[in-house]
Amino acid sequence: MAGYEEWVKTVPAELSGDPLWQVKAYRLALFANPLAWQDVGKLVQDKRVIGLTDQLYRASGSVAANIAEGYSHRSGKDQARFYEYSLGSAREARVWYYQARHVLSEAVVEHRLHTL
Repeated sequence: MAGYEEWVKTVPAELSGDPLWQVKAYRLALFANPLAWQDVGKLVQDKRVIGLTDQLYRASGSVAANIAEGYSHRSGKDQARFYEYSLGSAREARVWYYQARHVLSEAVVEHRLHTL
């Protein structure tokens, strides 16, 4: 998987042209989700951690989805609620990554924990 800067260059104009693209947390969440997909592919092969694979991918995907949902609301209270959901999903994904550290390399887990 390419690094963040290389990945940004491949993002379609439909995403990068949206005003939401200016929200850095949204860009990082979009970058983190394909990383989680790649990691889930490795984790699903180990029966000891198969139960957390779906949880990890769902939590990772939920970060960007909730940021986008919050961005679309006019009410600051509604925006804050969805941003809070996003933070919760990021924390949850970090827990799943930490639990998967025995299967994924330490370098991978450390990178993901800093990305989320």
